[in-house]
Amino acid sequence: MPSIPEVQAQIVDDFSFLPEWDERYAYLIELGQKNPPLPEAYRTEENIVRGCQSLVWLHRECRQGKVYLQADSDSLIVKGLAALLLQVFSGQPAQAVLTADLTFFKEIGLDQHLSSQRANGLMAMIDQIKAFAAKCAGETP
Repeated sequence: MPSIPEVQAQIVDDFSFLPEWDERYAYLIELGQKNPPLPEAYRTEENIVRGCQSLVWLHRECRQGKVYLQADSDSLIVKGLAALLLQVFSGQPAQAVLTADLTFFKEIGLDQHLSSQRANGLMAMIDQIKAFAAKCAGETP
C-alpha cells in the first residue's frame, strides 16, 4: 500500500490535469459518487461528524494497528472530500495517520475554494480521524 505522502502526491497529480475549478469540483463530486454507500448499520448518531453543516457519517475501525474508514454525506462535495480523506488514511498504520501532514488540500488549491462551513466540516472530519488514530495507536488524544 502506498504511504500517506505517496497517496497525497497522486491526488495532487490527478487534480493537476484539471486547470479550471468547475472541473475540479466535478471531479471531487465524481470521487464521492464512486465511494460505496455507507451501510445503514453505520449511519448512527455515534458516527455523525459534529461541526459539519452537512450530514456526515464516519465509521472507524482499528485492525492490527491500522485505521480503516468508511464515510458518507448528504452533500456531494462533502462526500467527495470524505472520499479524499478515505483515500489518504484508510488502511494506513494508526501512527502514520496520527502524524500525517496533510499538504494536498493546499497544493491543489482546495483550501482557497472551500466555503468556511465546508472547511470547518473538513477539519472536523480530520480531527475525528486523528483522534481515532490516537486510540488505535494506543495513545491518548
